[in-house]
Amino acid sequence: MKKALLLSSSSYKDTGYLNHCRPWINEFLQECGVADEEILFIPYAGVRRTNDEYELKVQDCLQNKKVKSIHKFSDLKQAVKDAKVISIGGGNTFVLLHYLYKFNLVDVIRERVEAGVPYFGWSAGANVAGSTIMTTNDMPIIMPKLFDALNLFPHQINPHFISGKIAGHNGESREERLEEFLIVNQQSTIYALPEGVALKIAGNSATVMGNDAVLKMMYKKDTESIAVGNSFTF
Repeated sequence: MKKALLLSSSSYKDTGYLNHCRPWINEFLQECGVADEEILFIPYAGVRRTNDEYELKVQDCLQNKKVKSIHKFSDLKQAVKDAKVISIGGGNTFVLLHYLYKFNLVDVIRERVEAGVPYFGWSAGANVAGSTIMTTNDMPIIMPKLFDALNLFPHQINPHFISGKIAGHNGESREERLEEFLIVNQQSTIYALPEGVALKIAGNSATVMGNDAVLKMMYKKDTESIAVGNSFTF
């Protein structure tokens, strides 16, 4: 059964890097029976830090977990095939997906997670778990081969969701940007995840975790609020 933990953000308010979600990650890995297994970490979204720096940061933040970045392996696809746990960190989603396609990792990651290997990711790592990356907040600083993503969760994800406009800001709100996407992609469904929120996936069911509701958005339909603790099928 597919098992995934999709985290909106690495931080929540002033709690620091991964601190708010470390208990969720530990609980998730425990439930999956892989709490003591090495985590294969994919650092490619981290544009402003090297792969080594990103690996060390995640290792430090997850404390007692064993973390090894995929860039340390000579055969990247085999590393995914052998992994007991797969994790993808945040950063720029376009860069992340560019490298996943460049290294031919999209299909093999999807196959392993569909086969039951636990997956967790935050920000870009959650975004890329959706059907496409077309509802990312990131700038397209590089063009990936396709916008199609891992499709572990077969809908659109918008992490770091902030409702409304900042006072004095004259650009579009996040709701307006997502509405634009739905006007052009009318069959799609978007799940907007505020910071401090996660979706825990088990098979074809998702449960909302964290500190706020998840918003479900569809073309010409009222936005639906899914409260913390509630589950839905997909």
